[in-house]
Amino acid sequence: MSTIELNAKDVMKLRDRTGLPMMACKKALTEAKGDFEKAEELLRKELKGKMDTKTDRAAGEGRIAIAKTNEAAAIVEIRTETDFTAKNPKFIEACGSIASIALEAHAGDVPASGKIQAIIDDLRITTGENASFVRGHKFVQDPSSGAIGQYVHHDGKTGVLVQGQGSISDETLRQICMHVTAAVPRPKGVSASDIPADIVDKERRFRIEQAMESGKPREIAEKMVEGGMRKFFEEVALLEQPFIMDQTKKVKDLVGAKASLVAFLRWQVGEQL
Repeated sequence: MSTIELNAKDVMKLRDRTGLPMMACKKALTEAKGDFEKAEELLRKELKGKMDTKTDRAAGEGRIAIAKTNEAAAIVEIRTETDFTAKNPKFIEACGSIASIALEAHAGDVPASGKIQAIIDDLRITTGENASFVRGHKFVQDPSSGAIGQYVHHDGKTGVLVQGQGSISDETLRQICMHVTAAVPRPKGVSASDIPADIVDKERRFRIEQAMESGKPREIAEKMVEGGMRKFFEEVALLEQPFIMDQTKKVKDLVGAKASLVAFLRWQVGEQL
């Protein structure tokens, strides 16, 4: 096979397949004596080895992706090193593929399967950056008894899933997802009873310490704090929050009496886990 044939046909094809420079593709094809599949394998093995030595590089950018069917929805976070790569169409497409693969997993937390890791390895090779599958989660819902709402913010850095039961429309669930994305303070649970105990304990200790610093005895401080904690629950329980698109309503007013919210997830790229 001649050099002209390599340049005109196989080198371009290999570059399109791998996203790697022309000279690297030409060299691999030469070493493989024109065998395209062997050349691609040589490139991926060589570059994967190089990228595996760089996995300690900080990957603080990335994307949230969601895939959904009538019966399930999966959300994933993929990180990379630069915002430039995170906005690349091929990176966005890869994140969508990973979210679709996550739909194949069992309900709950989704591990990095072989299929997912293969896509991550390809991202490392083609972008030259450290990429990683950070987390994934899958909701399952019987469509006859409820639905799952989804929303990914336009920058791809925040995504929300909301699981509802009963008579609740897709549009209502989407609006609640948008509320969860933008609400301040950020909701910590569907209702007061769903707020994690560590968050409640931390807030209670903080309020007690503040009251004691103002000179109140501990017994008095603890009684004073209970009233403040009720206000805290109203602020961070999703159902009790004023709806961000209409402050005259609460989120529970949107849900209505014939439906309920089961769970929600709000994920943001780079947040501490």
